Amino acid sequence: MTLAQNRESSAPNAPGGQPILRITVAWSAAAREYFELNLELPLGATVADALERLDASARLSAGLTRTPSVGIWGKKTGLLQPLRDRDRVEIYRSLTVDPKTARRERFNKQGAAKAGLFANKRAGAKAGY
Repeated sequence: MTLAQNRESSAPNAPGGQPILRITVAWSAAAREYFELNLELPLGATVADALERLDASARLSAGLTRTPSVGIWGKKTGLLQPLRDRDRVEIYRSLTVDPKTARRERFNKQGAAKAGLFANKRAGAKAGY
């Protein structure tokens, strides 16, 4: 028995006896906002099928007005990727600030004395130690 056959046989069945996939779709509309939706899809469904099953309010909050950047369990993937039972589809939002710029601004804000490798030096120690 192959791994794919084993996964199919372990998938739960719908009332009609057809195997189904139980997946989770997760996204964050803004900082400190998190949404998660559990779906049941037929065997052989893709990431695009999962996104189509989201209702209108979920599609808006997830930013699905354009082609989204998606992943499964933290690994970026395409819309045609087939899903497996218990997969977690994640919808990624675009960055609002470049991470390098944000780090540079935080460093400038707190000052060189309070940041970096030698910020917590003991009293009376030589510079750089």
